[in-house]
Amino acid sequence: MSSSHAVGTFEVQLKMLGSYSSDDPTLARMSIDKKFHGELEGTSKGEMLSADTAIKDSAGYVAMERVTGTLGGRKGSFVLQHSATMTRGVPSLSVTVVPDSGTGGLTGLKGVLTIIIDSDSHAYEFDYDLPAAV
Repeated sequence: MSSSHAVGTFEVQLKMLGSYSSDDPTLARMSIDKKFHGELEGTSKGEMLSADTAIKDSAGYVAMERVTGTLGGRKGSFVLQHSATMTRGVPSLSVTVVPDSGTGGLTGLKGVLTIIIDSDSHAYEFDYDLPAAV
């Protein structure tokens, strides 16, 4: 295994898909479409489930997205799993590669992706391990 660190930016487009229950508007579904740039070049498609609360700035979401592209010069795809909460404005976010989800040149990929959001841009840092190329 070789440990690596990738950085770059991404654009994200979220589209409301509606809730699972019209009786509970605090639960929502959204599609995720991303374009990654930098050491990870590619696109992703996924789905997010979110829950709002009666307390301002408290919420949560989970998401799954399949990323297809090139990482470290190797082409393939993998799945990222998101789990996040916001507690009265304090965020907690985990984005992890789903075990054994890598395909093609990314088979065996393991890693954790950190999302960095400032006022007008999105960036990522990706700490990952890949087995030696065969």
